[in-house]
Amino acid sequence: MADPAPTLAVVIPVFNEEAVLPELFTRLARLFDGNPDVIWRAVLVDDGSRDRSAAMLREQAGRDPRFEAVELSRNFGFQAALSAGLAHAADADAVVTMDADLQDPPELIPEMIAAWRNGAEVVRATRRTRSETGLRRVGFDAFHRIFGLLSDYPIEPNTGTFGLLGRNAVVAYNNLPERHRFFPGLRAWIGFPAADVMYDRQERAAGQPQQTFRRLVRYALDGLFSFSHLPLRLLTYCGLFVAFMGFAGGLFFTLWRLLGFENSQQGFTTTIVVVLFLGGVQLIGIGILGEYLGRVYDEVKRRPPYIVKPAPSGSRPAFRAAPRA
Repeated sequence: MADPAPTLAVVIPVFNEEAVLPELFTRLARLFDGNPDVIWRAVLVDDGSRDRSAAMLREQAGRDPRFEAVELSRNFGFQAALSAGLAHAADADAVVTMDADLQDPPELIPEMIAAWRNGAEVVRATRRTRSETGLRRVGFDAFHRIFGLLSDYPIEPNTGTFGLLGRNAVVAYNNLPERHRFFPGLRAWIGFPAADVMYDRQERAAGQPQQTFRRLVRYALDGLFSFSHLPLRLLTYCGLFVAFMGFAGGLFFTLWRLLGFENSQQGFTTTIVVVLFLGGVQLIGIGILGEYLGRVYDEVKRRPPYIVKPAPSGSRPAFRAAPRA
């Protein structure tokens, strides 16, 4: 007796993507039709869109039962929408995660499935090249370089949301309790056998990027402070260096006086420079501590990372509550 066809869910967060959704629907349907050996479904999570995206998702779900629309009660952010989709697709044998803008081509998914069938529980789509230019490209490259240097845990460079998780990996990810999530880092942290599929990242199929500079910076900080203690260590090293320089300076001027030399450094410029330097170091230290403390504060409040709108029938909203201690 032949083994049953595996079930695979494609999880896609959507936020103000009405311009690109028609092509996304077409390419996903073409992919599903061309690979009948897999039982497909697409879980499209609307993250509080202000355009027609939510209505278009509902219409597509009504036309094609392989598409499911999940609507959040407001805009919770990309990572929360991704978590909602992964929780919704937890019964699938494997889950593909990707963006809605089609910079990550869905036609690559069969290669990921092949790697998964060969034993990889985590399949990463690794970029050979990317289409971004200008400041956005410089920012992405700088983030990957800095994060690689600072991270306490090795994370593959040039990887993002696009990839595949087997059922065991999805269960492990869904059981993680933190609210501030950095998907590539958590995907690496959970372990399991991994494989890489190389591809060239494309231009957006339509519309404008919805990830603002502010959101990208917040995402980068979540990744840094969730997977590195090095900023705190650097504060310690900086404090030791400043203390050593102060001790060395004090010893120098003491010996200078004991040896009978006159102190010619009478102006207050040196004093102002030293005070401003120490004050700047302290403020930077307080800021770094504040970043860590703010994330601890968000975690201990135990709020759910997202809330799903009730279905039209009036059922209660579902949400993924953080596990109790």
